[in-house]
Amino acid sequence: MEKTVRDRLLGALKGLEEEELERFKRKLSETPLPEGFCHIPWERLQKADPLDLCDLLLSNYYPYALLVAAQVLEAVNLKREAQRLLSVTGIGRQPLLSLEPHFIEQHQEQLIQRTALVEGVLDLLYGIVLDDEQHERISSLETNPEKMRELYKLVPSWDPSCKDQLYEALRKTNRFLIADLEGR
Repeated sequence: MEKTVRDRLLGALKGLEEEELERFKRKLSETPLPEGFCHIPWERLQKADPLDLCDLLLSNYYPYALLVAAQVLEAVNLKREAQRLLSVTGIGRQPLLSLEPHFIEQHQEQLIQRTALVEGVLDLLYGIVLDDEQHERISSLETNPEKMRELYKLVPSWDPSCKDQLYEALRKTNRFLIADLEGR
């Protein structure tokens, strides 16, 4: 199974020297953010080691965490690290403020409530995005909304290709729902 977004972000942060990590935290506290997002309080950033910082980025800036991190790396003259972070994700260089959330993120609540064939979705994701334990745990839930809600708990750690896999699985198994959400 390929590395998750969290693995890649953590790897980039762990690769920074102590001085670079401090510069990163200072710049992060003042970098422009997408509308609706707030800066992480300095008190939390100041104490954060790479693992804590990774979790702060993911929890505060999802789905833009990688882009925020790459923007900050570039701003503190760590351009090679920024390019490496973006290149391994498949995101490429995109302006942070204009990036749209993935389809599955835009329509999360509708997909949780309206997906009828969740087992088919899980089967298509099994072995590609979901491991044995995840597949079994989600499948054991009683209702489709519960299964989808549990599946969505994994999404913050996924890269764009994993999200694309979920979209394709939904499109194959629930094509009328996807067509409705796409406005077709």
